[in-house]
Amino acid sequence: MYKLCVFVPESHLEPVKQAVFAAGAGRIGNYEHCCWQTLGTGQFRPLPGSQPHLGELGELEQVPEWKLELVLEADRLASVMEAMYRAHPYEEPAFDLIQLVTFKSP
Repeated sequence: MYKLCVFVPESHLEPVKQAVFAAGAGRIGNYEHCCWQTLGTGQFRPLPGSQPHLGELGELEQVPEWKLELVLEADRLASVMEAMYRAHPYEEPAFDLIQLVTFKSP
């Protein structure tokens, strides 16, 4: 299993969630659409050559963003990542992808 943590502006939180859920993320046992989301502040400065969704070239930006965390099976990795990139508005989405050790209770 993997855990995906992706940072998303509020305007695209639901579209990104629905895209990765449709691709198979967020399933735990007999549950689906499982995730954790927390609101925070993202910071970035667009450099020359970038095409920012938000902000201006060379200007430091601070924007409200949601941290979306969910799990996915290894066989869904490619489809989930493709769905995340398609639904995300940023040209370079910030994300963590962590391989997990799973344990089933007796």
